[in-house]
Amino acid sequence: MLDLGPATRGVARLLDGIGDDRLGDRTPCPEYAVRDLLAHLLGLAVAFRDAGRKDLGPTTDTDPRAGLPPLAEDWRAALPRRLDELAAAWRDPAAWQGTTRAGGVTLPGEVAGLVALNEVLLHGWDLARATGQEYAPDEASLEASYALLAPTADDPDQRGPFGPPVPVPEDALLLDRVIGLSGRRPGWRPDGGPGAGGKSG
Repeated sequence: MLDLGPATRGVARLLDGIGDDRLGDRTPCPEYAVRDLLAHLLGLAVAFRDAGRKDLGPTTDTDPRAGLPPLAEDWRAALPRRLDELAAAWRDPAAWQGTTRAGGVTLPGEVAGLVALNEVLLHGWDLARATGQEYAPDEASLEASYALLAPTADDPDQRGPFGPPVPVPEDALLLDRVIGLSGRRPGWRPDGGPGAGGKSG
């Protein structure tokens, strides 16, 4: 078991730094503006919360590629609440046992919990980068994400939505190595300036 609370709280802390005027800004996710990323976080928090509770149904069976709903008007209050519920669901040892479903895919509970953590951590970085905020995930969360992503790094058949892993120096910060393994460029900037790299969208 791993506590998802530090990762979920890290994302929730970013919300106060996002003005309504930033919702249309670009993010490291090529097809997402900030508002889309927030809507995605809302959806995945609910899906993985229910996966942890083994409350299987429409929220756990919807393919995340099916498209995003509009960002809810109450997102500032709803997202921290959903993130808290997500972390609480995975504090139950039963969440990590047996199998569950998320995104329409059946997974061992222990894998689904790590995928949930990884999603929150990576999209927290996306949100922080897009809105110019500091982001420092806890070491345990970073190590878990690295362990999840590293085994597939040399497999040409394993490609995330951002493509193959981006080379990052072995002595780089663990966060940068995790970001590189996810297919993102650690130097991404919303203005596309030197070192930004990545895809534009």
